[in-house]
Amino acid sequence: MLDRSKIGHEFPSFSVDIEKGRLKFFAKAIGETNPVYTDEEAARAAGFKALPAPPTFMMSVDLDAPEFLPMLSLLEMDLGRVLHGAQDFEYIGQIYAGDTITQTSKILDMFDKKGGALEFIVLESAYTNQDGELVGKAQQTIVYRN
Repeated sequence: MLDRSKIGHEFPSFSVDIEKGRLKFFAKAIGETNPVYTDEEAARAAGFKALPAPPTFMMSVDLDAPEFLPMLSLLEMDLGRVLHGAQDFEYIGQIYAGDTITQTSKILDMFDKKGGALEFIVLESAYTNQDGELVGKAQQTIVYRN
């Protein structure tokens, strides 16, 4: 069983500079065809101050963490037994090219099903821009197979 005393554990925050090339690449990778995500003129014409981040981009910020999936070492988990169970996003503001986004995350909950054969770790992340504005939250559920 995973160590339930780690519920509430907060991981170190980190910051990421958001570059327009990265936003364009992400938009193409997810099949986003709206030009506001790839063309600066179209973005401004639509009322955005700069190139906006496409939906679900917050998850890619997590990939810049100093440690890949820091819960693995904290909970002494074997990566080969990890599955991505669910992902939810809450859009509070907008992430733009040129922003510096700070991500903070914590273990929100842990529980098991099937008599402990499957354990679930619920992580919550918050994304704040350089002005201290909360622009989004994400919650993901990781499944650990025993």
